[in-house]
Amino acid sequence: MAQRVATEYVNASLTVTEAEMPVLFAMCERQQLRMQVFVLDNGNHEVVLEDEDSGEAIRLTFERSNGKYTCVLSCKVVKPRLTEALRKLVANFKGDAVVNRIYPGFTMVYHYMQGMVIRIVECKGDQLRTVFERRDTLGRLEAQFKRLTVEEEIRVVRQAVNELLDRRNLATSPKEIADIDERLKHHSRVLFALEA
Repeated sequence: MAQRVATEYVNASLTVTEAEMPVLFAMCERQQLRMQVFVLDNGNHEVVLEDEDSGEAIRLTFERSNGKYTCVLSCKVVKPRLTEALRKLVANFKGDAVVNRIYPGFTMVYHYMQGMVIRIVECKGDQLRTVFERRDTLGRLEAQFKRLTVEEEIRVVRQAVNELLDRRNLATSPKEIADIDERLKHHSRVLFALEA
């Protein structure tokens, strides 16, 4: 089995309530990481997680708004403890993320939505191969649309369109292409209505 070189989190985001913050802190402590929490004047929290053996550290900034804390993060980690801590945070607090797990010669790209892996793609040079794809993506996206603000809905629709375009590029059967085209038409109508 190939040894992972690094894990890169691209635009990971998660939101926790004030009541969930102690749960988040306890989860980080269980990962055997050194943790420092800074509460800023505006109510924001900064959490620094450090692997004491290697000195590798990450800083999570949670911005407070309407009784909730939102963290948007992009970083690259090497040590397994930090990697595992971030994975658990995204999964347990239903975060969204694109995670590149980098191995010698290839990269596995994991797409998380609401804490669940919805797609895994293997990238070798210019070649892309979908290893896993959750089939109910459209249904979950439609349910999510109803709960989000307009700006967040636009972001999610654009992400869905990009994923459908990726699927269309890889599709081989005319029926599959026609189904994807129909979904793209639906998403374009939704996007037009949201942006109007």
